[in-house]
Amino acid sequence: MSQTGVVCSAAVQPEGSSFSLAGAGSVLIGFTAACIVAGALIGWAVGNTGIGIALGAVVGIPTGVATVVVKYRNV
Repeated sequence: MSQTGVVCSAAVQPEGSSFSLAGAGSVLIGFTAACIVAGALIGWAVGNTGIGIALGAVVGIPTGVATVVVKYRNV
């Protein structure tokens, strides 16, 4: 008993993910940089730009990470 039937099935395409590492990196860098610039401006206004930059970075890094997590949470 021989079976010579041919089974043809459509090629399976992987689902495209909407997650982009470049996009996530840009959001992270953008929000971090914005906080650093805001800190520098506040520091400049009160007379100590260096402290403003440092505080902007301290605030900016968690802000950038939180923004990426919120934006890409369901991806």
